[in-house]
Amino acid sequence: MPEPSPDKTRRGEPAPPPLTRADKSRQAASTPHADKSKQADAAPEYPITTIAIVAPIVGWLIPGGGHFLLKRYVRGILLFVSVLAMFLIGLGLNGRVYKPNGGDILDILGFVGDVGAGGLYILARVMDWGSALSANAAADYGKTFIIVAGLLNFIAAADAHHIALGKKS
Repeated sequence: MPEPSPDKTRRGEPAPPPLTRADKSRQAASTPHADKSKQADAAPEYPITTIAIVAPIVGWLIPGGGHFLLKRYVRGILLFVSVLAMFLIGLGLNGRVYKPNGGDILDILGFVGDVGAGGLYILARVMDWGSALSANAAADYGKTFIIVAGLLNFIAAADAHHIALGKKS
């Protein structure tokens, strides 16, 4: 049996013309793994809703509050207890609550961590808690507890946002 010629298929039909660069790029764009820039122009996969905006804000102000809005009560209680306990332990160890400033980078980062505690940070600043400067190891641990409480609350607010969007269950 003779070999088919390169320009003919097995049934004697002519072979399709070779793909050009433009054809290849169009074909690549139509695949599921298309260029990310073209996907960015499309509608968002997870639409922004009112609850997706409100839940992280409430979750920031009241630790675990965003999860309560989303009816994730157990997770909300665990977050509330964890953030509150760390914040109170930090204050009990004479930890410093940072004020807004533009000075040293470590003070700025401490402020960002502290402000993550939301309503607890506001309450501490209004009541002037954590303003005494202590130079002992316990105060350093206390300061760290307060910062970590704020960072955990930031993560909890982001978690509430992702749950509200439907990205996470």
